[in-house]
Amino acid sequence: MDPKISKLLEKMNSLEDELQEALHAQEVRLFYQLKGKGIEFETHVRNAHRQLKIGIWKWLLINRPQNLITAPLIYSLIVPLIMLDLSVSLYQAICFPIYRIAKVRRKNYLRFDHRHLEYINIIERFHCSYCSYANGILAYTLEIAGRTEQYFCPIKHAHKILGRQRRYRQFLEYGDADGYHKKLEEFRNSLEKENEL
Repeated sequence: MDPKISKLLEKMNSLEDELQEALHAQEVRLFYQLKGKGIEFETHVRNAHRQLKIGIWKWLLINRPQNLITAPLIYSLIVPLIMLDLSVSLYQAICFPIYRIAKVRRKNYLRFDHRHLEYINIIERFHCSYCSYANGILAYTLEIAGRTEQYFCPIKHAHKILGRQRRYRQFLEYGDADGYHKKLEEFRNSLEKENEL
């Protein structure tokens, strides 16, 4: 990879990390405090949240009909999501030690903290838990797939693609045959020391 591009990528990654930290610090400072695994709102904020909560019956009356009609279809996806979760977890448990790839920590991708929000009712909490699980499992799967791709085929595509996994930027350029053969082991070895964010 061109040294200038490599430096720019390093800067981008560093700035992205710095931005995430700054945004998180602002959120914490403005709305809540993290106390170990718990989350605490100031009393006046918590009271304001309770005042904004919509009861279940009113919520059912004001909710869009299409949301209620499509709910069974949305929730039917829980079966393939659970199968995906089990499959990629089993794959990782068996194959990653063989390839000497550091395992992805599933718990780092699943967060169910919306239950602390007092402005959402029990139905909304259920929706939030479902979305947290679905998006968490997909992110967990993407990271496992990304590490697998880095191990076997760390090559960019010729065409632009959307939704690339985070390590894609560091991959070899499409058509860089010499780099592929020289650097594949380097890509693989870096996976042994992989640290989670």
